[in-house]
Amino acid sequence: MKKRQIAILGSTGSIGTQALDVIRQHSDTLEVYAMTAHNQVELLIQQAREFMPDTVVIANESKYELLKEALSDLPIKVWAGSDAIAQIVEAEPIDMVLTAMVGYSGLQPTIHAIQAGKAIALANKETLVIAGELITRLAKEHKTLVLPVDSEHSAIFQCLAGEWENPIDKILLTASGGPFRNFSWEQLKHVTKNEALKHPNWNMGAKVTIDSASLMNKGFEMIEAKWLFGVQPEQIQVLVHPQSIIHSMVQFRDMSIKAQLGMPDMRIPIQYALTYPSRFKSNFEPVDFTQFNQLTFEEPDTNRFRNLTFAFEAIRQGGNMPCILNAANEIVVEAFLKDQIGFLEMSEIIEKIMQSGTFVASPAYEDFVETDKETRNKTTVILKTK
Repeated sequence: MKKRQIAILGSTGSIGTQALDVIRQHSDTLEVYAMTAHNQVELLIQQAREFMPDTVVIANESKYELLKEALSDLPIKVWAGSDAIAQIVEAEPIDMVLTAMVGYSGLQPTIHAIQAGKAIALANKETLVIAGELITRLAKEHKTLVLPVDSEHSAIFQCLAGEWENPIDKILLTASGGPFRNFSWEQLKHVTKNEALKHPNWNMGAKVTIDSASLMNKGFEMIEAKWLFGVQPEQIQVLVHPQSIIHSMVQFRDMSIKAQLGMPDMRIPIQYALTYPSRFKSNFEPVDFTQFNQLTFEEPDTNRFRNLTFAFEAIRQGGNMPCILNAANEIVVEAFLKDQIGFLEMSEIIEKIMQSGTFVASPAYEDFVETDKETRNKTTVILKTK
């Protein structure tokens, strides 16, 4: 049987490294054709020497010579730059592109992959946050399969299997609540980045972990669900589920609810996307219900965690407002990780940017590029006053 050829965009990140673990377990059916990284050249070199892809790409062009020299004894093509990442996804042998890049950087290569007719394993939720209408339209035009990798959206997708003709009444999108679920407003003023990076259940990259702590991640996932499953924001209910065993649920019009359960291990939804429609045997830990004899749910507190409200506001306004939200968030999260601002200040700055941003009701791709650039500049200016 021909091996499925995978391009991994962001192979050195949390999703990328876990995807490689899945491929390592199923090397008889899955093969890495291309891998890319933004800056972690040493890890990319190690990965390339193990998986022997056709091509590797480093986004940071200053690392190109180091990468090329380190792989000079191997028949691996070495490219550099963001344009090269967008080009490699179009390579004819590629069957599926796993988009695991962080933030806005995933938009351009995802568009190129869709236009090239590649199946997409979507781990870069910001692509749909920024340009959901554009991406879904292109996917329909090019008849491209888009498979969600986020555990929540993979759960919804699995719940809908065999139900495609039945309308969704409501999506129940679960959230762990993050490390500060029970913190007061006063406590949130003083939390540190190290505390925020200690997620109670999931092993994720720094940016996603901070987004989870602020509930921005859940806001982004709500927007992603709207585009992936063709529902309205009013049909999506966010539920805090601290145990992270039920990954999400779908309620149908007869009031039946389907749920997908599993341990909080990102390799499970990654493997499902990479091997779809098959379910491959794995060595992942199963749920032991004797150890989880209580599964609890509660409403998220949007007074303390305002980012979730901002996400609902952004998608209701539509246009380029979610793009503004994303760009502002990327800048403030980076500032928080550098100890430049406090945890609650992230939301304060995002609110100001959303109120002052240049709104475009029907944006084209070029509008998203300009919006992202303008928003980052505005947010950076505000940060300099802090």
